[in-house]
Amino acid sequence: MANKSILNKKSMDFLEKYLNNAAPTGYEWTGQKIWMDYLKPYVDEFITDTYGTAVGVINPKAKYKVVIEGHADEISWYVNYISDNGLIYVIRNGGSDHQIAPSKIVNIHTKNGIIKGVFGWPAIHTRDKAKEETPKPDNITIDVGAKDKEEVEKMGIHVGCVITYPDEFHILNGDKFVCRALDNRMGGFMIAEVARLLKENKKTLPFGLYITNSVQEEIGLRGAEMISQTIKPNVAIVTDVTHDTTTPMIERKKEGHLEIGLGPVVAYAPAVQQKLRDLITETAEAKKIPFQRSALSRATGTDTDAFAYSNGGVASALISLPLRYMHTTVEMVHKDDVENVIKLIYETLLNIKDGETFSYFE
Repeated sequence: MANKSILNKKSMDFLEKYLNNAAPTGYEWTGQKIWMDYLKPYVDEFITDTYGTAVGVINPKAKYKVVIEGHADEISWYVNYISDNGLIYVIRNGGSDHQIAPSKIVNIHTKNGIIKGVFGWPAIHTRDKAKEETPKPDNITIDVGAKDKEEVEKMGIHVGCVITYPDEFHILNGDKFVCRALDNRMGGFMIAEVARLLKENKKTLPFGLYITNSVQEEIGLRGAEMISQTIKPNVAIVTDVTHDTTTPMIERKKEGHLEIGLGPVVAYAPAVQQKLRDLITETAEAKKIPFQRSALSRATGTDTDAFAYSNGGVASALISLPLRYMHTTVEMVHKDDVENVIKLIYETLLNIKDGETFSYFE
């Protein structure tokens, strides 16, 4: 039993569909609908807000409220300027990486549907070897095969159109999931799986559980900031991705040592409430769930910060999924880690008592 995967065919079909759908920051609703459809059998009701955050609620009448959270949005680009000869200059929507852009195919989202384009790059033969330019936001351009600005505009492309990469989900070597937007579609997937397991294992929680898929994390934790005021939770367990630091050109003395396949990463940071974090690590040890530790200076840079510092202070913790190649189109996670994050959140919820204050003074 111990080695049996908790992910079934239905889970994996959902994950693939959810990942392959584009949901850039500010345009998350198509992904949210896929997520809500999957979650529907496992929750009592949904809350949605003006900007698109979606929350599945179990025990909505309970006074004590616990959030488990991931974020729904992925990084992308905006059309910023169209040159007279029909080339498109872009600005970021979230932390898009200019260095990976050259020779990528893109999807430009317009009223008339998707228009394909390519990030061009000067041929190796034409570049000055002595002072080669690297890709920068101001020198990468998208070519949609148009001869001039007018032709681009006739296609329905205008300033403000959002641009995503079409890369889709696949599995490498049997147990590595690869896709764009694993940051943080995996979070939404993992919290949905927690809800499924609670239902399938007929677990009754003594509190209200708010399975929260926040929008707009990539531009400053904004979705979590909004929904934290709506839910007003007592506890928030956030899941996002963090860096596997074992691949080349990452300084472990600075970034710490974290590795895919070695388990969820428990964060140490001022925004992480110590007693809640102790409950998580003690749960992991008791249930023999492997985990790693990470120290974060000042902010965690995740929705944990938004929940922790809302509503006069909410006991918050961060459980991260180690990931290689963040903000590229080949982000990579280990299936074992995905399952262990799900198990760790699930088992921790079963150990939270109704009315628990996590006070340092009790």
